[in-house]
Amino acid sequence: MTTDPRLKRIQFRAWHRGTREADYMIGGFFDRYHAGWGEAELAWFEALIEEDDVDVMAWALGTLDVPLAYRGAQMELMQLLDYVEIGR
Repeated sequence: MTTDPRLKRIQFRAWHRGTREADYMIGGFFDRYHAGWGEAELAWFEALIEEDDVDVMAWALGTLDVPLAYRGAQMELMQLLDYVEIGR
């Protein structure tokens, strides 16, 4: 658990998406990777969590093309889905 107010806000938003599936996918991604993020990666994630869950999930699952703004190393990590842990 982080104590930084910005990270706490982002973590809350990542884990309170509205559906359990989105919580696991988006929140799990945050939990797994945020500790190694710099400002650019954090800004990318902040922008991502403003998008609709169905779009973010479709990009991660590869059922929709990823918009240019979200392409790159972070989305490639998200698409691995190896960070999703069911049964928290």
